[in-house]
Amino acid sequence: MSETTTRRLWVAYGPGGVVGTIQKDAEGYAVHMTGRDERLGVYPTMEIAKNAVHSHLKPGSDRPQFREH
Repeated sequence: MSETTTRRLWVAYGPGGVVGTIQKDAEGYAVHMTGRDERLGVYPTMEIAKNAVHSHLKPGSDRPQFREH
């Protein structure tokens, strides 16, 4: 019997384009910011991951839109 891992991906869009991604896998919700090689971290819930993306934008930035891909 083989094991299949489903991964889900959300892209975070700000006014200037893509600012980051969130990927759901067995570990949790992994956040990657655009322009950085390493991931920001892995979080237990989607809401915490979204907050992490928003908190790493410039101060005063609007919350990005998240779209599942």
